[in-house]
Amino acid sequence: MATAKLPRKIYEPELLRLQGELVKMMEWVRASGARIVVVFEGRDAAGKGGAIQRVSQYLNPRFCHIVALPAPTERQRGQWYFQRYVEQLPAAGEIVLLDRSWYNRAGVERVMGFCTEAEHQRFLHQAPAFEQMLVEDGIHLRKYWFSVSAQEQSRRFAERLDNPLKRWKLSPMDLESMTRWDDYSRARDDMLAHTDTEHAPWWIVEAEQKRNARINMIHHLLTSVPWEPVEPRVLTMPGRAPSTGYERPPREVQRDVPDHAATLLKK
Repeated sequence: MATAKLPRKIYEPELLRLQGELVKMMEWVRASGARIVVVFEGRDAAGKGGAIQRVSQYLNPRFCHIVALPAPTERQRGQWYFQRYVEQLPAAGEIVLLDRSWYNRAGVERVMGFCTEAEHQRFLHQAPAFEQMLVEDGIHLRKYWFSVSAQEQSRRFAERLDNPLKRWKLSPMDLESMTRWDDYSRARDDMLAHTDTEHAPWWIVEAEQKRNARINMIHHLLTSVPWEPVEPRVLTMPGRAPSTGYERPPREVQRDVPDHAATLLKK
């Protein structure tokens, strides 16, 4: 039986608490030189982007990078498949959030015919070994699959289509996925059978309720990475230095942004 949707009065305080813990984990990452890679995969409109937004919201963007790669260039298509993803891996003290990942080859590329069957099979063979190397090198790798029903996906697509602010999220490829539901299901199950390993397991996030999915995913990340609180740096506010008599140019020589807010107050 599906869990009921979390009401906002429970969801928002818990999300804020978890985001506070993420900030603490980020401090540990910086202090220890740890490296974290989080893979976000799932159906179109399953809520991956919203989860990434909540994870990264209060983290320093200098050290927490969101990676959403476009289609490969002609040169990249001639490289080893994993090569352009290797370039995105974190250095010491960094977190990388992959909004889709090398698993494109196991999903959209396979279903839409963007790779050959031989390339797909090679990927399924190489991915566990590639991830084994990442883990052996000390990277904390977490892989999340956001699962959503066909009915809920259709509802979210319709909402995006009707909302000018969200329409950019909807592509012809997304709509095409609706007609290939079973093909994507077979591709997903084949992917899990080959790449759900002990060293890099898949974690399924039930995403029918977005709020629940975000809370569950963030909580799992925080409890699965072996981090510990770091003593915060002590910062003190300095006193302002006395004026040296410098006079700034008159405001009239500057170009001010028009005060649109003032026009709103007059209405």
